[in-house]
Amino acid sequence: MVALALMLGATVLGCGAGSDGDEAVGDAGDTGGAATSSAADVATGDGASAEERIEQVNETMRDTPFSGLGTTTAYDGLQRIVWNPAQGLHISSMATGPDVDGGDMYCKDGVTYTSSSLLAAGLESRGVQISVPDRLDDVYVTSETGQGCEAYFAISPTGTFAPDKDATLDGVRAQAVVASSGSTSDTYFVSAEDPARLLKLKSVRDGRTSSTTYFDFGMEKDVTPPSPDKTMSMEEFRTEVDAD
Repeated sequence: MVALALMLGATVLGCGAGSDGDEAVGDAGDTGGAATSSAADVATGDGASAEERIEQVNETMRDTPFSGLGTTTAYDGLQRIVWNPAQGLHISSMATGPDVDGGDMYCKDGVTYTSSSLLAAGLESRGVQISVPDRLDDVYVTSETGQGCEAYFAISPTGTFAPDKDATLDGVRAQAVVASSGSTSDTYFVSAEDPARLLKLKSVRDGRTSSTTYFDFGMEKDVTPPSPDKTMSMEEFRTEVDAD
């Protein structure tokens, strides 16, 4: 259960939903040979390699408040994302399914807080059924990320440019960066000109697809992780669930 919970956290941000206003872009699953070149060998029009542009975008996203809206491969439904560099990350999910009401996930200082309902929805999507007792409805399950919370939206440093997937999103020229491994594929659409930003992400996980659009850059919103009396460790949660 621990591994599945961590995987849920890792996929929550790596899979979102584009707005209807976006221009059509290529299917994230159709990577073909786009990711075969070395990142350092392929440059943008201004001379920046993919590796350099990824570093620029990751730095901007790490230091800039933003919001996002999308779907996820972790479960059915929409999710809203808020990043406040000083306060952390908040994902509010509107999951769909039998007896599933969505839930929330927070990340602060390398610790994730996943609501019991969201954890159950993520596990259910992977064929793991758990019954959360009513007394745990408002509990958040904690786990260590092993890295900063920006890891949930950072572009993989192994990404390479995929010019055939370049697009224009809400009037902004975007370059496609593809990173893939096995049945997992991510296509990041980054601004071709400064400020360096991640505009959209399309993902494939074991046949499930998702898309996230990012916006409201620089607009700071409050992120308040749950208080200690509302949290329990994964080990404690597993014991409570197994006991029922």
